[in-house]
Amino acid sequence: MRHRAAILDDYQNIAMQMADWSPVAKDVELQVFNEPIGDDAQVIAALKGFSIICPMRERTKISRRIIESLPDLRLIATTGKQNAAIDMAAARERNITVTGTEGSGPSTAELTIGLMLELARKIGVENARMKSGTPWQTTVGFELAGKTLGVIGLGKLGTRVAAVAKALGMRVLAWSQNLTEEKCRAAGADYAQKDDLLRQSDVVSIHLILSERSRGLIGARELALMQPRAYLINTARGPIVDEPALIEALRTRRIAGAAIDVFGVEPLPLDHPFRKLDNVVLTPHLGYATAETYRVFYGQTVEAIRAWLDGKPVRVIG
Repeated sequence: MRHRAAILDDYQNIAMQMADWSPVAKDVELQVFNEPIGDDAQVIAALKGFSIICPMRERTKISRRIIESLPDLRLIATTGKQNAAIDMAAARERNITVTGTEGSGPSTAELTIGLMLELARKIGVENARMKSGTPWQTTVGFELAGKTLGVIGLGKLGTRVAAVAKALGMRVLAWSQNLTEEKCRAAGADYAQKDDLLRQSDVVSIHLILSERSRGLIGARELALMQPRAYLINTARGPIVDEPALIEALRTRRIAGAAIDVFGVEPLPLDHPFRKLDNVVLTPHLGYATAETYRVFYGQTVEAIRAWLDGKPVRVIG
């Protein structure tokens, strides 16, 4: 029997270009979805009859209701090493194989540095002003050299960000639940308790995975500890930060500003308050959206489908 595979949320319409799908073409009918499908009911209706679905990270929620409503589903080949949007317990109960790919490399760390430079020097703001014909030099930036960066989560991405920040002349503080002083020293950072990091940092950057421990980690209490001149950067996952609390802190200028690449609801609704604030830089979850990352994601998705078809699944999650 020929399988049907749904390639979900290919927003940039590049999935077919970023990998050679010929290894599975004879056995699998591929259908690409370029737009968000919608809520559970819409996802169920759209994916009826598919035995394979290929989510792009957490763009589509694969809930228990969806899994239980798709009787033909046998394989979920997600991108990334894990996907918090998949109900793994429901998949296990249905004996559905879930596979992943390698991660996104340095791309999210590079975006973090870009966002920090935008906050400091208003490059994008001034580019837009120049092109709109406004007067010469309308903003005043600040230098990153001599400032303190607080890194929450000193894994691969946090360590990369810390290294670049050090090269820019910044002092780096770091904290996470399991972080040790020895690991901090190896990364050229100073260990600090979370509250001390928030109080001392000019810029706070989040690099944690989303879990029950990290959900809501930065709320009203934590934002109140930050200096009024400080900035928050989140390129990790939206729910790590309490969005209403952050909106209030930005509206009241309790902190100077924020740069946000990830949100509780994606795509970000057109009427979301973040879009109306002048002290926030917004990007549409660009952290992993590079050609190099997509080649890994889609190339290994093809490998995962082929291996599953051959009865030898690879990179199985859970």
